[in-house]
Amino acid sequence: MNRRKNRPRFFNLIWIASLAFAVLCLFTAVTAFAEDKSQNENQRVTESGQALDALVNSENGIPTDLLNKSECVIILPSVKKGGFIIAGQYGKGLMTCRTGQKFDGPWSAPIMMQSSGGSIGFQAGGEAVDYVILVLNDKGARTVMNGKVKLGADASIAAGPVGRTAEASTSGNMSTEMLSYSRANGVFGGVSLSGTSLGPDNGANADLYGKKVTGEEIWAGKVHAPATAKDMLALLEAKSPKNLSSGKQ
Repeated sequence: MNRRKNRPRFFNLIWIASLAFAVLCLFTAVTAFAEDKSQNENQRVTESGQALDALVNSENGIPTDLLNKSECVIILPSVKKGGFIIAGQYGKGLMTCRTGQKFDGPWSAPIMMQSSGGSIGFQAGGEAVDYVILVLNDKGARTVMNGKVKLGADASIAAGPVGRTAEASTSGNMSTEMLSYSRANGVFGGVSLSGTSLGPDNGANADLYGKKVTGEEIWAGKVHAPATAKDMLALLEAKSPKNLSSGKQ
């Protein structure tokens, strides 16, 4: 008789143990998934820093004069899949801007970005292409920071001149809001990205920083830069510690 009375209790214990095990497995899986996404975004930060390093340290790369007059730098390292580059169709990268209301402070923690469509195109052959965009004035910086924009329509953009000592083809007031560059197989060049849509990647920002955070909040210093951004930010501080645009010195 006691055995029969104990059976429901025994099965209840088994059910509770099974439920606890299932919850533990689910928690472990969710935690692992979150860590994996965080690792992916940190890898994107690392690759972006490497692409920027190549473009600013080459004699045929980005002119130092233009970097010194930039409010923000956007980097879209190439993405390969199945022998094709999809950077233009659905690219991922980051943006860092000079802090301060006048964009005259140290470079900010990275704001994760994504691009789609446009003239970057769908390139065959597995060729690795990196893109860097210099944002040259406050309007262009705030426009792309606050939402998705179409380059060439919402913000003006042009192919940038190459060579570290090259003179800017734009006026001292930088009427063009952005200049864009590419690097493929060690060859640098200015490239027009007109028609490309570009904006903050809010999901990636949440994965990288562990909470929902806007591009403007990142720029304002609400979060700390990840360790993977250390080399990239150190490079920018070394190469262009001050904004030398008119009225910013």
